[in-house]
Amino acid sequence: MLKFVKNHMESITGIEIYPIISLLIFFIFFVALFWWVFTAKKDYINTVSNIPLDNQNDDTL
Repeated sequence: MLKFVKNHMESITGIEIYPIISLLIFFIFFVALFWWVFTAKKDYINTVSNIPLDNQNDDTL
């Protein structure tokens, strides 16, 4: 099965760019996420982390 897929993929011209593009997307996403985590304000992090514990916004039916 893998041999069939490998032979089929080798016959497609320009296919070698797709792994490079996917690696770049993966790398850029996690670098941006890493940057956001270290530059996020403490107030925002504390507010968001306390949302599940906030009982003032309960909508009971």
